[in-house]
Amino acid sequence: MAIIHRATLSPSKLELIEKYLPAQPWFTKEGSAPPELLGAYRFDDPDGEVGLETHLVSHGGKVYQVPLSYRGSELPGGEDSLLGTMEHSVLGTRWVYDACADPVYVTALAAAILTGQEEARQFVDVDGALEPRASSVKVKGSGAPGSEVPSVNPAAPVTEDGVTSIDAGKLTLLVNRVLDLGTPCPQNSDALRGTWAGQEAPVLLASLSQA
Repeated sequence: MAIIHRATLSPSKLELIEKYLPAQPWFTKEGSAPPELLGAYRFDDPDGEVGLETHLVSHGGKVYQVPLSYRGSELPGGEDSLLGTMEHSVLGTRWVYDACADPVYVTALAAAILTGQEEARQFVDVDGALEPRASSVKVKGSGAPGSEVPSVNPAAPVTEDGVTSIDAGKLTLLVNRVLDLGTPCPQNSDALRGTWAGQEAPVLLASLSQA
């Protein structure tokens, strides 16, 4: 369960993403129009400490996947993956990272794929009462509930040709940065697939292989 606070963010998430994308080799700048946020989905951190939110962004006819993690303190060794900090009017200073370098995200993604999880249910905190909010992106892992999830020890992510590879010991995870909307999504692999408004056919978001 993800609890969303009604808060002011400075800078906003989209402002951080707009600064981050042009520096990525898998992003293609097209014209002067800014990226457009299509939607987002969240995973749960079982310890409730790290926010895990993946944004889907449209620009120049392409859709990009930007997983972020939000932390209340710096991620040790995560300097190269830091997008920046933002001030959250409820939670204070938040350090925002490319989540592919965050072990909490890697664990959550592996669990979602292997156990067939969907995106985290979201609730908005309104004066102490939790009101449900629908996710703008629906995702589901290909696995089955109760499947074993090996412990992960992720190495630094490596990105090539629009795909980020994360060597996590017994698992290797692949996160698609540039989404392929036109190819039917394979059904016989360990994968996370998603849909959103205007995209009814499932799209491959991430996959994994086991040693």
